[in-house]
Amino acid sequence: MYRKITDFTVHWQEEVDMTMLLFQNIDFGQKSDKINENVRSLERLVWHICQTVTELGHKIGLFETDLMENKDCPDTIEDVVLLYADITKQLKNNISQLWSDADLDTEIPIYGETWTRGKALTILVLHQVHHRGQLTVVMRTLGMKVAGLYGPAKEDWAKFGMPAMD
Repeated sequence: MYRKITDFTVHWQEEVDMTMLLFQNIDFGQKSDKINENVRSLERLVWHICQTVTELGHKIGLFETDLMENKDCPDTIEDVVLLYADITKQLKNNISQLWSDADLDTEIPIYGETWTRGKALTILVLHQVHHRGQLTVVMRTLGMKVAGLYGPAKEDWAKFGMPAMD
């Protein structure tokens, strides 16, 4: 859980940058392809990551309205990347302008529970990481390259002069 606004904003930007790296490797020509009936499509995963920024951001008081509610996913990944960059920047700016470090301990009712705002921010980051993991599996299954986010992707090992690990 975050105790300082700057701890969140620095970590948030790192996670946003990693999400953008992953998004930029997506072939949106395959956005509707499903690898399994029980697995979301690329488009649904990407759009869910985007929509959650403003949904949760609204619920915790960082947006006056849920800016993405009932909106359709753009047709191109380039448009998604631009939109994602904009809403994540807005969230980061809003928290810096609207909250102090002490506000992170404020309890709020959310999803039928009571969380602190700091916990809600932690959940926002972890939610994004969770769905990025799903997205990499879908991308790999559809034959796309993935970005090495927390360590090298298979294709990255050659940069280190090492064979790819199985």
